[in-house]
Amino acid sequence: MPDTRPADEKAPPAGMSEAEWRTRIDLAACYRLIAHFGMDDLIYNHASARVPGPDEHFLLNPFGLLYEEITASNLVKVDLDGNIVCDSDARINPAGFVIHSCIHRERPDMACVIHTHTTAGAGVSAQKDGLLPLSQTALLYKDLIGYHDFEGLALNTEEQQRLLADLGAEKQLLILRNHGLLSCGRSIPEAFIMLFYLEQACRIQIAAQVSGQVSAPPPDVQTLTHQQAMRGFGAALGSMEFTALKRRLDRLGADYAT
Repeated sequence: MPDTRPADEKAPPAGMSEAEWRTRIDLAACYRLIAHFGMDDLIYNHASARVPGPDEHFLLNPFGLLYEEITASNLVKVDLDGNIVCDSDARINPAGFVIHSCIHRERPDMACVIHTHTTAGAGVSAQKDGLLPLSQTALLYKDLIGYHDFEGLALNTEEQQRLLADLGAEKQLLILRNHGLLSCGRSIPEAFIMLFYLEQACRIQIAAQVSGQVSAPPPDVQTLTHQQAMRGFGAALGSMEFTALKRRLDRLGADYAT
């Protein structure tokens, strides 16, 4: 009989730690949610998560699968040099390694990194002034957003130092110019919810610009809104939303926890 228990109640496979299995379940759920909300790009882009423990390994999607096909068990475990360190015949996308590995190496406070190529995100990234303060959503994390100039396909490891410099030690979001969006989080739920609202802010901006006339709140209101949002920026950011969204996946019959 199929295992019909909720995802978080399923036991890890033999030989795998409980912590790694829970990370795999949440990262697979993250992939499914990215697809659910229309933020995927066929078999491209990545969400990566650090495997708990001392080995500095992280999980990536196997190259060639759609996000709707990602499961806890088919995620690929790699080291910081891009070597696959699990029993898998899968390949990884080199661009995923270039972007994600340097952040996992240099920002150990960040447990998850997500990168997307959405229409709205790429559209805003191509605008000279980037994300504009046109909505409450755009103001939530404004001091946590950096910008990184486009250097072509992310295949050159020399770009890593410039990307890290633009991210810095404090920022958790990057708008990759002429490219897309990137989010980092202290947990998978945090990285997902920050990306979700950055994407929403970009969609709102593109929609508002259709009229040709936009207006922004006064600077003092922009600052107040950001300060209000940051008061709720704690260690559990995104956890309630992510738990609720996993329940949605379970109701839809998604097999991400297999």
